[in-house]
Amino acid sequence: MTDGAVAHALVVVDVQRAFVNGPQAVPAATPLLTAVEQQLDRARAAGCLVVHLQNHGDPGAPDQPGTDGWCLAHQTAPGETVIGKTDDDGFEGTDLEELLTAAGARTLSICGLMSEMCVAATARGALRHGFSVVLARDAHATQPVPDQGPRAPAVPAHLVARVAEWSLGDEVVVVDESSEITFTRP
Repeated sequence: MTDGAVAHALVVVDVQRAFVNGPQAVPAATPLLTAVEQQLDRARAAGCLVVHLQNHGDPGAPDQPGTDGWCLAHQTAPGETVIGKTDDDGFEGTDLEELLTAAGARTLSICGLMSEMCVAATARGALRHGFSVVLARDAHATQPVPDQGPRAPAVPAHLVARVAEWSLGDEVVVVDESSEITFTRP
């Protein structure tokens, strides 16, 4: 943890309606949306690159392309890019690396859903591609792990998210709140 961090670009991972509204919503959807909106406002005000990743779920999935659940929860601003993906890692099979490199971004703030899946995989992908990563604790969330018997008890969503950020190790700068991230153009 640090007293603050600087990011050159914002990558918003899978903040789609199916995961923040209705029966499939993560437990912390409202505070998550507030934190992501705060980062969007700050990155936009600084003129930084903003990229929205949008998961293309399988047929019948809550995030199946073309459904209401697949739509992004936030409006994109002019000049922002939406990248569709089918892999947890937003770099896999997309032009995310090229887009970030062309913008001169070296440090990324990554936020969104789901902490232990697409957020963590995209953070690891960023590190593999030579980017630095900032992660705000209030700006990623996930679902609880269901109970599957005595050797596999339920795990609350906030603990799953905490373990996901811990699993990224010390290569990722973790801050408590989105307000601790300063966005600046590279």
